[in-house]
Amino acid sequence: HAFVLMGNHYHLLLETPEANLVAGMKWLQGTYTQRFNTRHKLCGHLFQGRYKAMPVDASTGGYFSTVGSYIHLNPARAGLFDLNSGKLVNYRWSSFPLYLRPSVRPDWLVVERVFGELGVQDDRSGLSWYRTYMTKRVLEIASTADRQDADEDWSKIRRGWYLGSDHFRDELIDRLDEVVKGCKRSSLHGREITLHDEAEAERLLLRGLEKLGLALDDLEALPKGLSEKGVLAWLLRKNTTVSRAWISGKLHMGDESRITKLVADVEKSSRYDDLKQLIIDS
Repeated sequence: HAFVLMGNHYHLLLETPEANLVAGMKWLQGTYTQRFNTRHKLCGHLFQGRYKAMPVDASTGGYFSTVGSYIHLNPARAGLFDLNSGKLVNYRWSSFPLYLRPSVRPDWLVVERVFGELGVQDDRSGLSWYRTYMTKRVLEIASTADRQDADEDWSKIRRGWYLGSDHFRDELIDRLDEVVKGCKRSSLHGREITLHDEAEAERLLLRGLEKLGLALDDLEALPKGLSEKGVLAWLLRKNTTVSRAWISGKLHMGDESRITKLVADVEKSSRYDDLKQLIIDS
């Protein structure tokens, strides 16, 4: 649906008819590495570490168009061309120029999903509208102090583990629960366990915040040692295996060493009992 190649990484928005993403990405990265090394007379690994995969809700909410725009606007956020010109089409290592030129667009590049969520047709009028729309998005980025925060949904893509509705999130967690229940934990790969535990931690965090009358966006502005943050950290450490760094990042608590001390205080001190009981009931 969309792609962009940056200086040291790439982004893909793709959809698979079968649950074969791992095999597909192994083939893609392996084949690309072989051809790149052959062309440039190199050898060895080309990619560092495992790719990050984020499930996207394709049923509701315009999430495909959100991710499509996020990918196409990556060169703008990185300042890889003159932003004041608004000419995103000048960045050639992207599917965006192909969106605008059906005559040279490859068959495997599917634009209907992104266009459909934006309410436009893949015709002359629709393509003109899309070019104008994306030009405006580039100019918005150019006029924003922090290019990464020009769109509030982008932080969900950068920092989250899924993009979609609460119902979609719950479906993913249920599927992960079935995977974990149906297998010996030792037989699962580390990535599967991590994904499951992070999903469970995310669920507990959101429900705990609701009970405390807080929102995820509130956490950054609140004091690092706030009692409510301590109780949430205690809840996550007690019920999941996510790392202190994960918890500290989610709760905006600064140095992860703070987590250990604060969790111990919550465990021992009675002054946290009311807050503990409140989120335990969640």
